[in-house]
Amino acid sequence: MSAHPDFAPIADADWPEALADLQGGFATGLNVYRTMAHHPALLRAWADLREHVVNRTTLGRERSEVVILRAGFRLGSDYEWAQHILRARSAGLSDARIRALRGPLDALPAPDALIARAVDELFANRALTPETLAALSAELGREGVLDLIATVGFYSTLGYILNTCDTPLDGDASDALKTRPLAG
Repeated sequence: MSAHPDFAPIADADWPEALADLQGGFATGLNVYRTMAHHPALLRAWADLREHVVNRTTLGRERSEVVILRAGFRLGSDYEWAQHILRARSAGLSDARIRALRGPLDALPAPDALIARAVDELFANRALTPETLAALSAELGREGVLDLIATVGFYSTLGYILNTCDTPLDGDASDALKTRPLAG
């Protein structure tokens, strides 16, 4: 895949002066943020929400990856799916568990099925059903429910950008998946 010419990830040599303080951090670590750098004010505003959703969520790494993988699948975002195979593995998810997140809810273990159902409902209905909200509240607490919803929204926005701009998968992620593709 090659990026849309108007939105190709910005190289270090062309990095916007307005984002000089973000160079070398998260913003230059992934192509999705290098694409967002075409709009410096947006990327700067994104930084605090990203810090919470990625690093400070009450969901924890494992549950967060379940949410992100299901959202990436629902968005049809090859970039998010591939990038988060690697992150999910590092969070302890097996390849079988990762692969199952692309399938039907009844094929998932109970905790993953509940989270995937919530993601599916947000995409289909733009809200959680009362039953799913009650089950999630019991499992995750109020902050967890809000973090799940915020994570779906956050990664939906990234997925829309990635899909629209044809942002290519980062080379290191691509290489890692060629070396160790998703099993099965």
